[in-house]
Amino acid sequence: MQSDPKKLVEKNRELIHSELMKVVSHVQRDSAEWVLHTLMIEGCDVPFKFKRKGNYQNLKGARVNLTYYVDQESVAGIPFEVMKVVRIKRG
Repeated sequence: MQSDPKKLVEKNRELIHSELMKVVSHVQRDSAEWVLHTLMIEGCDVPFKFKRKGNYQNLKGARVNLTYYVDQESVAGIPFEVMKVVRIKRG
């Protein structure tokens, strides 16, 4: 089932939808039964993170549409801003 980004943003006002963002870096790491993905987007210093059950195609250099929200992660007691992706699609 395909999710509509407009409906997602209408239901939750904290979500942000951006289109045709260029991926500069894409890293995939195994974590228990999940694969953690981290994207760096051109012109943005904050990482975009999401989980999948398996590996995802390499997105480096691709244009993607993202629906995400702002979150914070603590690393060694220092808070860092991250973007949690709830929907990703190649543009």
